[in-house]
Amino acid sequence: MIRSKAGQTSGILNPSAIATKFQLTRHLPARDLSDFVQHYWIVRWDLRGQAPYLQETLPYPAVHVVIEQAKSRIVGVVKGKFSILLHDQGGVVGVKFRPGAFYPFVKSPVSAITDRELRIEQVFGADGHALELAVCAQADQAQAIEQVEQFLRRRLPEHDQTVELINRMIDCIIADRTILKVDTLAERFNLSKRTLQRMFSQYVGVSPKWVIMRYRLQEPPIKWRIAKARAGLRWRLI
Repeated sequence: MIRSKAGQTSGILNPSAIATKFQLTRHLPARDLSDFVQHYWIVRWDLRGQAPYLQETLPYPAVHVVIEQAKSRIVGVVKGKFSILLHDQGGVVGVKFRPGAFYPFVKSPVSAITDRELRIEQVFGADGHALELAVCAQADQAQAIEQVEQFLRRRLPEHDQTVELINRMIDCIIADRTILKVDTLAERFNLSKRTLQRMFSQYVGVSPKWVIMRYRLQEPPIKWRIAKARAGLRWRLI
């Protein structure tokens, strides 16, 4: 059974294009996959007879598996703005992993794919290509997601406490707007700054400083000014 997730537009630049240029749905993972998968997303578009459309997003610290006909890929954390040109007719099924949760599947530093894309076969071999064929053969969204979940279950790692810790830290960053420095986060979780940096590099693919900055970029301006005043810091966003 498909488990729809209420739509959110945070991170999507020009969200008014949803429904006019493309359709986006998000779906929650099954319970046994929820430690690793944040949600699935499906994008469909039909721009035949129209000009191509450039869709842009401001990504969060997550790795995505993107399944698309002849273009399936692993997308590492994108540190800048992410852009994709939609044209003609097409569709994509994506898996958004929780921060740090792709690492247990590959057991290699996620920082190696930051700002990079890898063909799905480079990570999962022939099984990755088979997944693409199985998903793209499905007209029904629920069946497409079921194919993805079967694929993930066959490779499901054991529960990873570091992934859980990283997500607790990110929840803390989101909830406490006064956290503007890595030192503050390290002290909050009784870790050295160096340990925190190594952990984020290995599991998340970006530094804890980048994660803090990215979530602060999503705040309304008034909250941002209040947070700066409380911290007594000068902060310049470029």
